[in-house]
Amino acid sequence: MEKQISSNGLTKIPVVIMAIAAGVCVANVYYNQPILKDIASSFGVSEGEAGSISVLTQVGYGLGLFFLIPLGDKINKKKLILCLMICLFFLLIFMTFSQNIIQVWILSVAIGIATVSAQVILPLAASIDRVTTGKTVGNIFTGLLIGILGARVFSGYIAEWLSWRYVYGFSAVIILIVLVLLNIYLPNIENEFNGYYLELLSSTLQQLKRFSLLREASLIGGLLFGVFCSFWTTLTFHLSGAPFNFQSDTIGMYGFVAIAGALMAPVFGKLADRGNSQRSLTIAVSMVIVSLVIAKIASNSALAIAIAVLLLDVGVQAIQVTNVARIYTLDAKSNSRINTVYMTTYFIGGSVGTSIGLLCWNLGGWNLVTWQMLVFTLLAFFIIVKPKKSTAITNK
Repeated sequence: MEKQISSNGLTKIPVVIMAIAAGVCVANVYYNQPILKDIASSFGVSEGEAGSISVLTQVGYGLGLFFLIPLGDKINKKKLILCLMICLFFLLIFMTFSQNIIQVWILSVAIGIATVSAQVILPLAASIDRVTTGKTVGNIFTGLLIGILGARVFSGYIAEWLSWRYVYGFSAVIILIVLVLLNIYLPNIENEFNGYYLELLSSTLQQLKRFSLLREASLIGGLLFGVFCSFWTTLTFHLSGAPFNFQSDTIGMYGFVAIAGALMAPVFGKLADRGNSQRSLTIAVSMVIVSLVIAKIASNSALAIAIAVLLLDVGVQAIQVTNVARIYTLDAKSNSRINTVYMTTYFIGGSVGTSIGLLCWNLGGWNLVTWQMLVFTLLAFFIIVKPKKSTAITNK
């Protein structure tokens, strides 16, 4: 443990491994998005039935966040992470050999639950590094974001050249390798909560009442992640239809553009460390608005869509990194519970965004979807720019 933690916090190797682990775990929530049509064809179901896979996976993730992540303040975080990843490994094997769409739906929920180990890693890192929390969290969040965005590239290519089943098979192998590395390098940190599980859940809900900053960040995060999920879920259908008619591997290429945006995450984490979070949030949400305007007025241009992808992902990820860095300054002893509140709201927003996005797609196509995303983003913008009360009074 001494080799993993210095006087300035975590050393480089465990940070890198934690970033990789966060990325490869959370990627399993998003592998399905570019391959929904492949899964639909495989089982002979409609696009709507296949689209439910994305919603169910995110619902599972939300359930795991609320019911499992608070345990990170009660039991050993390292053991919790390893147990969740072992479960994820077996679930991915089962998904590889699934026989019908009902099995896929059930496994999608279970996989979503097991992938929340990524959200135990973030508060673990934040509780160790109290000096440069934003930078450390930003680095790990970069790995998480690359996992989210790279998942689309990975699954698109694998499905195009092999089969969608291989996506989950290869993921199981990657999870097993990372599991071994985490067992070697992840530090053990003692926790201070000694109450019962129901008391822990009750305490989790109390965090929302304690901190106005947490309430604000959670609402902003949920709205913007709803935009993110709505965009990427419906973009698959938009690019696979006229005038593009792209295949899964080509659609996955847009993930490379988005990864460039994810690499900006540590920059915004450093800004949060310097107390510039309000400016970061304002700039970031403005970028999202510009990206959606481009996606709307130039919907038939592949280049314009690529520019919109870049701007949207830089903006959304900047908002999330800034929010996460801010909430980890509230109470180090309650980091897992605070993270639970934020990330549960975050992924509820993602599920709502995906569901409404699919509904808008069915009712009015890409044009209606972009209007829905603009409404969500403008709501977040007004929350960010509204006058704030003194944080010294409202956050404690």
